[in-house]
Amino acid sequence: MPTIAILAQGAMGAGIARRLVERGATVLTSLAGRSAASARRAAEAGMRDATPAELAAADIFLSIVPPAEAPATASLLAPALAAAPRRAVYADCNAISPETAREVAASVAPSGAVFVDAGIIGGPPRPDGYTPVLYVSGEAAGRLLALNAYGLDVRVTPGGIGAASALKMSYAGITKGLVALSSAMMLAAARGGAAEGLRAELERSQPQLLAWFQRMVPPMYDKAYRWVGEMEEIAEFTGPQAAGIYEAIAEFYRGMAADRAGPQQQVAALEAFLGRK
Repeated sequence: MPTIAILAQGAMGAGIARRLVERGATVLTSLAGRSAASARRAAEAGMRDATPAELAAADIFLSIVPPAEAPATASLLAPALAAAPRRAVYADCNAISPETAREVAASVAPSGAVFVDAGIIGGPPRPDGYTPVLYVSGEAAGRLLALNAYGLDVRVTPGGIGAASALKMSYAGITKGLVALSSAMMLAAARGGAAEGLRAELERSQPQLLAWFQRMVPPMYDKAYRWVGEMEEIAEFTGPQAAGIYEAIAEFYRGMAADRAGPQQQVAALEAFLGRK
């Protein structure tokens, strides 16, 4: 049974940890400097708080942190990986651009650890059996297929380091981009007094699209702050032709995060448009 280190203890990291623990794997983490909420999620998931030396002895490292923290996390762990008794597999599972993934791989390389580029598509594993897909790429990608025996859905995507990240960026750019665009237009319609008319027209001509909005927009409120960095990574990934689009979407999510933490006026307007309030 493999020993897996998961960094850190957010909804996705804890969800994946819980699934692995349920299937018999040992999952380590570090709670040094973490919040009480993180410690609670780790405990509920069955993650074990470990010392740096214990972490270094893990077979597989899954980095599941906010995109902006991915490079620093790899650099911080590199000395421990170098001192480990075996060559661990370090999988960066964050929503980062292919270029950032290659930078992370370069920082891990001197440690002797094997690097795998990875991207998670979907939400955290649920008790009903739902599991997101973990796409992996690079020469050592097949090393993570062993986790399928512990309840994950790992799939190798063709290409070297950066291919899995490119897939994640492309998919998130479509789905989270549409969430931002639809939300922005709902809010604009509400400000312009056209909310009722727009909703009626969507019900008439785009019922499937409206149903998608009703399913995908509400979960965004609590995630917007995390999506800012992801949109900035996507802006880098798309290059000059579309970078401005995703930089603007990052600003939209930054504004939604501030509204969620404060007046919640935009949240209320979207809830009203979607018929949830």
